[in-house]
Amino acid sequence: MPLDQLKYQFSGEILTDAFTRGRYSTDASIYQMMPTAVAIPRSKEDVMAALSMARAEGLSVTGRGGGTSQCGQTVNSGLIIDNARHFNRILEIDVEGRRAIVEPGVVLDELNRALKPHGLWFPVDVSTASRATIGGMAANNSCGGRSLRYGTMRSNVLSIDAILADGTQARFGEVQGGRLSNHPAADIINDMLRIGADHAELIDARFPKLNRRVGGYNLDALIPSGAAPNLSHLLVGSEGTLAYFTAIELKLWPLVGEKVLAVCHFPSFYQAMDATQHLVALDPLSVELVDDTMIALSRQIPLFRRTIDAVVTDEPAALLLVEFDEGSAEGNARKLAEIEARMGDLGFSWQGTGRSWGGVTPITDQRLQNQIAEVRKSGLNIMMSMKEDGKPVSFVEDCAVALPDLADYTARLTEVFERHGTRGTWYAHASVGCLHVRPVLNLKLAEDVQKMRSIAEEAFALVAEYKGSHSGEHGDGIVRSEFHERMYGTEVTDLFRKVKDRFDPTGLMNPGKIVDPPKMDDRSLFRYPPEYRVAPLKTQFDWSAWTGEGGGFQGAVEMCNNNGACRKLQGGAMCPSYRVTRNERDVTRGRANSLRLAISGQLGPDALTSDAMAETMKLCVSCKACKRECPTGVDMARMKTEVLAARVAKHGLTLHDRLVGYMPRYAPLAARMPWLMNLRNKIPGLAKLTEGLTGFAATRDLPTWSHRPFRDSEVQAERPDVILFADAFNRYFEPENLRAAARVLKAAGLKVSVARPTDGGRPLDCGRTLLSVGLVEEARAEAERLIAALLPHAEAGVPIVGLEPSSLLTLRDEIPALITDGRAGIVAEQALMLEEYLVRAKIALPLQPLGRKILLHGHCHQKAHQVMPDVQAALAMIPEAEVEVVETSCCGMAGAFGYNRETVEVSLKMAEANLLPAVRAADETTLIVADGTSCRHQIADGTGRRAVHVARILEMALLDRGL
Repeated sequence: MPLDQLKYQFSGEILTDAFTRGRYSTDASIYQMMPTAVAIPRSKEDVMAALSMARAEGLSVTGRGGGTSQCGQTVNSGLIIDNARHFNRILEIDVEGRRAIVEPGVVLDELNRALKPHGLWFPVDVSTASRATIGGMAANNSCGGRSLRYGTMRSNVLSIDAILADGTQARFGEVQGGRLSNHPAADIINDMLRIGADHAELIDARFPKLNRRVGGYNLDALIPSGAAPNLSHLLVGSEGTLAYFTAIELKLWPLVGEKVLAVCHFPSFYQAMDATQHLVALDPLSVELVDDTMIALSRQIPLFRRTIDAVVTDEPAALLLVEFDEGSAEGNARKLAEIEARMGDLGFSWQGTGRSWGGVTPITDQRLQNQIAEVRKSGLNIMMSMKEDGKPVSFVEDCAVALPDLADYTARLTEVFERHGTRGTWYAHASVGCLHVRPVLNLKLAEDVQKMRSIAEEAFALVAEYKGSHSGEHGDGIVRSEFHERMYGTEVTDLFRKVKDRFDPTGLMNPGKIVDPPKMDDRSLFRYPPEYRVAPLKTQFDWSAWTGEGGGFQGAVEMCNNNGACRKLQGGAMCPSYRVTRNERDVTRGRANSLRLAISGQLGPDALTSDAMAETMKLCVSCKACKRECPTGVDMARMKTEVLAARVAKHGLTLHDRLVGYMPRYAPLAARMPWLMNLRNKIPGLAKLTEGLTGFAATRDLPTWSHRPFRDSEVQAERPDVILFADAFNRYFEPENLRAAARVLKAAGLKVSVARPTDGGRPLDCGRTLLSVGLVEEARAEAERLIAALLPHAEAGVPIVGLEPSSLLTLRDEIPALITDGRAGIVAEQALMLEEYLVRAKIALPLQPLGRKILLHGHCHQKAHQVMPDVQAALAMIPEAEVEVVETSCCGMAGAFGYNRETVEVSLKMAEANLLPAVRAADETTLIVADGTSCRHQIADGTGRRAVHVARILEMALLDRGL
């Protein structure tokens, strides 16, 4: 079946455009291979059709889940099949039997959310659990932080349904009685069992005796023993090279109870490694390492700074995070006492000095434990947050050795790094002797590629000397497969080839992995091959914190390491459009890859301003969540503005863009005739009639223009204590919020003035609407007006207080990147949301109880700039206040996004994920609170409930209602 015909017999999607293929050309490794096509199946039948087509066309097939493989397992030049988007059903949960059957695209966190009500979980808790799929985890034989107790994927897979290269469907599981006859794959299975029986002594001698040995094929699963052999364990870790998984049967475990965590501090890295074997003897759930470099980098990341400061004492060289779960508070307390005693026995105390300094910080609070776990799980991305050209490179990062050898091995490997003029950051699974370490190299340079080769040669020689495993968690892929012969010997690697040939004689299934691999330093396969170049490009913002063309824009784009934290489906706020579409195009990673390929000329001429790039950016709502939650700091909202600016320069503006971008400019005139501006919402059919012309969805009412807009003259005082920034949204649509804010500030005894333009012209604006349509130069001019008006107040130390998050926080984000002479920075230091000011200045207000519960929704920019704690604290100033925060991503309105006829459907789906159901569930007396203008409109449109600004809530609670 030819590729073009498959599209008509496929219920999913077959994609062959350059942008899509580019987005699937990389994973979280250093490699890039452009596929011929991408298939997104909805069913097993789709997968079978895709495999049939690939056989007919001579295309290789590579399965893909979260696309987070570290070693290049999920890149290839043939057909990529993405299981994660649709092929992701939980087929069965057997609570009594503690087992589940799932399709390969099921994400681990999603599975565990489904299992939690039953008191069960799947315990292979990899750090990428928010996006790792069960199929990918089985293919790589993933391990997770608690493998000390639960083992690897191999230990927890019961059977696998798979399609073989020739189209045969078969279930691989336990084989009773030694041989099979009535089975679709009987001949292959019997041949595998024969290999195990004939070569048992060789396999036993050459395979490392470690928990963390995941390299090559699991031939040891074939060796005759007292138990029935399980052929699914041969497929586990095979990296898609033997068969295509369609269903995986898993072993489930009871949920972990209330845990405790001992944060053990050490004065030197070597001492931490040496102590590990003694702490493991206490039978913990896990022991995870964090070194001083990772601590320092974490402190630079807003998402993690508070957690590090809460748990780290002084300046340790390393931490060991030791987790216990004894089933009771008494048992946990006993373990904490034991580990404190053990640390003392090892010679560490808080009173000690030099090599004797150290100790234990016990953590019993479950919330703080989870925050610490998030820091540790983000170790890879934290390491990759370095902004220079050199980055920590994955190729020796998960070698494993026995615990008694761990300290010496790490010390000697550090010496290897130093000999080659680099360094490494260490973290992860100390409990099983598998530490992640990535030497810092710039693989755009030939000399650093040579360093990588030399370090790999020396590192793997060390591992062999210690009888360890060169592949302890992340599998083989392109990085490590070529070293199998050195680690296992020629006879074993010949057996690997024999297994591959028996399952896949034509080389259909993910070739180049485990057997017959390319060289790991083949630069033609790199994400940055020798010919990689970015042409000079003009950019609008200050990107000087990074390197490369566009004043650093290139380096900022290349910060995306493809680890996929943006693909999480719950928790935090990014990436809201991906949570709706599950489309790789609509996630921060997909957009960043598209940008990198476009600016380097790999997607053809003018790719940056193309319709395909516009489509790639269309569903980005500029929520800023990626700036905070992406540990490498990829600010896609600002990058989108650069793309819009380039596109506007080439193609100009649409009428819709003009209506959105120039709103603050025509607003003074529109405010004089609100009856006319509001006709669209009142006359039946007018919205539909104008939809095609204006681009505004007919299904939405537009914001209502106020008949009494806010005037600067309403709030003016001599020598003000506070400057109120009246944004365009509240000024013209909901002026009651600005009036309420002024009343609240006056109630605190403060003198308040509104920021006024120095040129006496139209009211001030932040330029946010101009940026949203790519009019950066005009936004810069608008910002200049604003800075000129605010700078004298800021220099005098007068706080500048605003109500609309997207407007006020522009002063702290985009404007300093537009005006780089220092003036904007001075203003930014004084720019505060109303709640921030009230809380940080410890303003006392005469408030009375409201007697009503408050349901609070946070604006995306409030979350990105960590304003939400102050919002909650401000509401807590109201006596007896009961505040519930809706755990949600973007509301979906996102300025004009929710009004656009092309994006209105996605907007509503974003809101339905968490926000609107939570509002509907609230009783009628509950106050719905949201600071964002867009958020309030989305809530009103979706539920009929009215949401109000915090300023209005505080005004309601004032004792003196006459103020």
